Amino acid sequence: MGCNSSLLHILLLSLTLQLLRVKPDPDPLQDYCVADTKPNQTFFINGAPCIDPELATSSHFTTSALSKPGSTKTNPFGFNVTLTNKVNLPGLNTLGLTLARVDIAENGIVPPHSHPRASEVTICLQGSVLVGFVDTSNRLFTQTLNEGDSFVFPKGLIHFLYNRDLNHPAFALSGLSSQNPGTQLAALASFTSKPAIPNEILTKAFQISDQDVNRIRKNLGG
Repeated sequence: MGCNSSLLHILLLSLTLQLLRVKPDPDPLQDYCVADTKPNQTFFINGAPCIDPELATSSHFTTSALSKPGSTKTNPFGFNVTLTNKVNLPGLNTLGLTLARVDIAENGIVPPHSHPRASEVTICLQGSVLVGFVDTSNRLFTQTLNEGDSFVFPKGLIHFLYNRDLNHPAFALSGLSSQNPGTQLAALASFTSKPAIPNEILTKAFQISDQDVNRIRKNLGG
């Protein structure tokens, strides 16, 4: 009995050590990947296929996509985000990063949102921007960035950027640690989903009335 118990402990220890050596699965580049169980199925590539390396040129690794400000007029929150992607910068494919130009109008805001697949570092290049994120203990970390200041948002956490200046726009540049970081605005996800989240869920979750839910949905275009 004692011998069997010792052997079991050795086996469990060996299994534990092997598990510690196993690398985790790579992060997906889309929100979900439903398994195709049909025989002779096609497949969805996690990313984009590569060209023959012999065909690569310098133009594949450069872009002017972030050189011009984006319009903030059509966004109700007063911001615009321009991203690099595999179309305008094909050389970044598989490198696990994205650059974003963030233009924020006077008194504009990039409302609370998260990136499920990326951490983000932001540098203020024009004006000043109030930034912050909330951790899983509901602790707020916030800072006003002046030109040249940087701030880091940890992966998956709710964060925001706000231009307090009533007279001048702001401009920031962000780097994100995923080729497709994903973005989910908390307000839009809650109040403009299709189909809509039932009112009774929203009234209980946010401690508001049916009238409040309907008004918020209307204001957000839901």
